[in-house]
Amino acid sequence: MEKKLYRSNERKIFGVCGGIAEYFNIDPTLVRIICIVLAINGGSGALFYLIAALLMDNRPDYVSRYEDNNK
Repeated sequence: MEKKLYRSNERKIFGVCGGIAEYFNIDPTLVRIICIVLAINGGSGALFYLIAALLMDNRPDYVSRYEDNNK
């Protein structure tokens, strides 16, 4: 089975850090801290996060919390 990188269903903003953590099977908090440190030190973390949010797909089983409230 081929692994694919998706945005996480357990989202804080766009689910990018959570998705990366799920892919590498590590703690999402660690990925979020690394991204914040990179964002503070030159802005590369923020740029990476925005690009990843645009390029990464949602998980196939993702249901928006807004869709749940409208039913």
